[in-house]
Amino acid sequence: MKISAKDLWAGGLLMFLAVMGLYINGGFLGLGLEQHTLGSARRMGPGYMPMLVFWLQFGLGAIVFLIGLTGGPDPLERWTKLDFTTLAASVIVGVVIWRVMEAAGYNNNYIQVGAACLVAMLVLAISPAWRALGLTLASFAVFGLSLEPLGLILSIVLLCIIAALADREHNPISIAGMTLFLCVLCWFVFIKELDIRVPLWPTIFG
Repeated sequence: MKISAKDLWAGGLLMFLAVMGLYINGGFLGLGLEQHTLGSARRMGPGYMPMLVFWLQFGLGAIVFLIGLTGGPDPLERWTKLDFTTLAASVIVGVVIWRVMEAAGYNNNYIQVGAACLVAMLVLAISPAWRALGLTLASFAVFGLSLEPLGLILSIVLLCIIAALADREHNPISIAGMTLFLCVLCWFVFIKELDIRVPLWPTIFG
């Protein structure tokens, strides 16, 4: 069998993180740390979207894992000292920020999670090997942190710009096109059809 070690590890990691996320959210076989209300597709509860995303992630991870059984040979590359250092530093920085914000009274708040993840991923992105992953995940954290104060449209714009930095081959036209497409799609699905009450623009613009 021509095994792709990269795909096996990537798929396994995606499935592991999905299971952990489902367990924390309370949507894994009825078990979990938090029992968030799921609701329905029309009236989503706080646990519905995380559950959906984690199950999709698990499915994609399983597909990547199975493809890895015949997608090789593609061995893992050797990690450099910088790769190890930035990974360790990102974990430490994220935990420290989490604990500091918890001590300051931001516990059980999305700001605590978002800020810790954002800074940790920016530290991770210092290493060229981790840059694509770090900047992509940092863009998600920025979206979560900016959604309420800046609104859906500007949050999507920030997400696309930061995520685009992960790949230097992107050109401004493709970034603008993808940003416009996502803005229209998210407005249509989440605001118009599902009637989710999130601000579209910053409050200063009404």
